Amino acid sequence: MHKAAQEVHAPEASLWRALGDVSPLCLAVLPWGILCGSLGLQMGFSALQTQAMSLLVFAGAVQLSGTMMVGNAAGLPAVLGSTLVISARHLLYGAHFRQYITPLPLKWRLGLGFLLTDEMYALSTAHTSKHGRFSKHYALYTGAAFYIGWNLATLAGILAGSQLKALEAIGLDFAIAATFIALTVPSIKTRPVLLCALASGISMLLFTYYHIPNALIIATGVGMVAGLMTESLPTRRAAT
Repeated sequence: MHKAAQEVHAPEASLWRALGDVSPLCLAVLPWGILCGSLGLQMGFSALQTQAMSLLVFAGAVQLSGTMMVGNAAGLPAVLGSTLVISARHLLYGAHFRQYITPLPLKWRLGLGFLLTDEMYALSTAHTSKHGRFSKHYALYTGAAFYIGWNLATLAGILAGSQLKALEAIGLDFAIAATFIALTVPSIKTRPVLLCALASGISMLLFTYYHIPNALIIATGVGMVAGLMTESLPTRRAAT
């Protein structure tokens, strides 16, 4: 049994397993990366600056919002505030991963921290749950493969954006929703999580329709409260 566990977490086995798991997500995010690359050129960034955002920032939603805000001459506080709100979920990812990576050397912690995305977190968490042990190699290979795929998609967007105009008009931004749906649905296994997702989604639709400011933040709070209340309901019934 111990030998089988070692084979599962061996670097070579982790590499092929990670590539197989992350490949569909790399394909799903391809239109998103193309949109980021083409949008950067349309907002006045050079090809080098646009590619550098994917190389150094490596955060799709932040890149899209940041590129549009900078291109429209938004102030630095607004850009930083938007980035903070959009990336706040990574605090939760990091807090969860802390138990696994704290014993690792600094180079591993820095590398995994930089490569930590929604996709890497979801795949690595599922892998840990399935095999009962965190694999640093699986997390590294998953994150690195997605990083390479994201930058290649951005490069494709830069090349296409220099030839084609208004790529965002053909609906490439739907890849953002599709990717998060693919990551979220498999994790809905309990009633509190289901109600949390439904409450957040319905609230977001209503708040957006009525043009309520900070709709994303409010909808997130509604979903968290709904999930918390649902989770505590059996305890209250038992106490009664």
